[in-house]
Amino acid sequence: MTPPFITASALGVPHGFFGRQGGVSTGPMASLQCGFGADDDIEAIRQNRARAAAAILPGAPLSSVRQVHGTRVITVTDSIAEDARPEADALVTDRPGRILGILTADCAPLLFADAKAGVVGAAHAGWKGAFADIAGATVAAMCALGATRAGIVAAIGPCIARGSYEVDAGFYQRFCASDPENDRFFANGTRAGHHQFDLEAFNAARLAAAGISNVICLGRDTYAEAEHYYSYRRATHRGEPDYGRQISLIARPDDPASPGTI
Repeated sequence: MTPPFITASALGVPHGFFGRQGGVSTGPMASLQCGFGADDDIEAIRQNRARAAAAILPGAPLSSVRQVHGTRVITVTDSIAEDARPEADALVTDRPGRILGILTADCAPLLFADAKAGVVGAAHAGWKGAFADIAGATVAAMCALGATRAGIVAAIGPCIARGSYEVDAGFYQRFCASDPENDRFFANGTRAGHHQFDLEAFNAARLAAAGISNVICLGRDTYAEAEHYYSYRRATHRGEPDYGRQISLIARPDDPASPGTI
């Protein structure tokens, strides 16, 4: 069974933003749970990841990292083994036959491609990583491999939407102290002293500041769409003991001149 996923066709390379459907995990983790950190059967996780990878580039190895909400970017030359995943929050490659994967559960998955240069990237951008500029770090790493800022297309996949993401005054003040213009990413909250934060728009602004003019926002809310996506915040609000992670994948095509699409 091929699990369902959504795409941003402007990326021009094989890729997909997967949700929670089409896998083999059961119970609270049902069904395409792809995070090794979840309380899920390890063989089910491996099967889920294999299904997702096969849907993007059959037979190609999937490389991922141990995400830590930072700005470290890994340049992938050989595939990264499951038990050798480094701590990082983004991957880039110019090698054909490589799939890059990022896990999320409210944070924003960012997928990047310069199809002409044959360079792709994937980044995990929650508020901490976005604030520290994981987007800019990923773009810089892609350019080091021969991509150009004018040639890079970026897509922001399903993440928690502003209306679902209420934060306290300290959160708001941290962003505005860094740059008063960051006020535009916040709306009044439903409780006094609280605000609603637009993670997708903030990431889009970070990408624009990094010189990326072609940014696609898919506008899907992981918190609100419980049937389709895992959500850390929703699980927390419901008092659930754990939460699943969905995966977003992108692959470097064999021939940069003829990248093809999914």
